Amino acid sequence: MELIKDFGKLWRGVLFALAIAVPAWLLGKQFEVVGGPVFAILIGMVLALVVPSAAGESLQAGVKFTSKKVLQWAVILLGFGLNLAQIAQVGLTSLPIIISTITTSLVVSFVLCRALNIPGKISTLIGVGSSICGGSAIAATAPVIDADDEEIAQAISVIFLFNVIAALVFPSLGGALGLTNEGFGLFAGTAVNDTSSVTAAAAAWDGMHPGANTLDAATIVKLTRTLAIIPITLALTFWQVRKAKRAAVGEGAGATGAANGSASTGTFDLKRIFPFFIIFFVLASVVTTVFALPAAVTAPVKELSKFLIIMAMAAIGFNTNIVKLVRTGGKPILMGLACWVAIALVSLGMQHLLGIW
Repeated sequence: MELIKDFGKLWRGVLFALAIAVPAWLLGKQFEVVGGPVFAILIGMVLALVVPSAAGESLQAGVKFTSKKVLQWAVILLGFGLNLAQIAQVGLTSLPIIISTITTSLVVSFVLCRALNIPGKISTLIGVGSSICGGSAIAATAPVIDADDEEIAQAISVIFLFNVIAALVFPSLGGALGLTNEGFGLFAGTAVNDTSSVTAAAAAWDGMHPGANTLDAATIVKLTRTLAIIPITLALTFWQVRKAKRAAVGEGAGATGAANGSASTGTFDLKRIFPFFIIFFVLASVVTTVFALPAAVTAPVKELSKFLIIMAMAAIGFNTNIVKLVRTGGKPILMGLACWVAIALVSLGMQHLLGIW
């Protein structure tokens, strides 16, 4: 009811994001290494420079709605693409490498956050984006930690840069290192950030090694890695709730000590803090698993989820100051590079340790 009531204020901005999303989605289909979300952010940022301020203000309510609510709907629908039983069965052998690479990325991002004084939210987004599944992980994590549009755009830009490098360099690197077909499937699935770039790298390897068929293996490893969205986002959720509780208690104590008889006390609202869309994301995964939903059902839902993410990224791009993004991009890029190199080294090291390579 509230959505219908606000429709008059929202429709212009939502339609604007949709108008950006359609060409961005088509471009993403043509250039999968780049992907629709990156095109959407870039188009949005360029339009932010040319759209008159008065027109921009009339779009703002709908643009903000798209960057927040539509992004959450996209993450919920993403859950329908995860059959937990199937992924666990096929991807179990890659689990030690996946756990090692995810842990490595999170530790590196945490250390560099402190050492380089990088904002915590950007560090978190780059850490989970590098270690789990690029843009999808950032989309799921951003609402949980209440990241703003510029922080999301910064993280997506960093992930995109190393996606492209990995897709272009890793097939030749794998050949130079003497990786087997199985080994490269594991390497691409665990060391490349985004699903589209994993697909591009594995397809390039198959082109260089006829009959290798590493594309399916790399995709399954990547889907197994995607499952980490669930524990990571839930852990961040509980951390955010705990932090909000402490802040509310502190405010309450401060108000009590500052003014006798004052009605101003710290309050904690779980409904406002807790990102319930994550629960629906998990439930969507459970429904797909329990009812063994066929690809004919889940594939269109996954495609819709990807399109909604592109819409949200268009809105995020429109709300991003490109000049500020470029000016402040040095440290986040360094963090992304460190995470990317560390993940690649750990992936190869674990394969060697397990006797796969």
